[in-house]
Amino acid sequence: MTCNSLQFENPTFATINRTFICKPGNAGKLAKLFKEVMGNRPETVNILSDTTGQYNRVIIVSKFDSLSAYEKSWETGDPEEMKKMQEAMKGYTEMYLTGSREIFKVW
Repeated sequence: MTCNSLQFENPTFATINRTFICKPGNAGKLAKLFKEVMGNRPETVNILSDTTGQYNRVIIVSKFDSLSAYEKSWETGDPEEMKKMQEAMKGYTEMYLTGSREIFKVW
């Protein structure tokens, strides 16, 4: 079977990878924090830390039914829950240097 013979259907969901390049000594701390705060959320698939490649990297992998569902996830939520999350995440920006977001269609 060649690539040209494959039949692709419309994507059914989107995978979002949020990558953080941490300050030395902070990747494990940030991964643990993300796991505690976001690990039970239904869209969070994995919290990853590097074993090869660029050092001090933490990646949050999330899946959504669609790109619009991802966009709506920023708008919805229990205000009290959001307040608790913000408090738990206080100071997390001091643990990393830079970051990026990749959005993939899953075929």
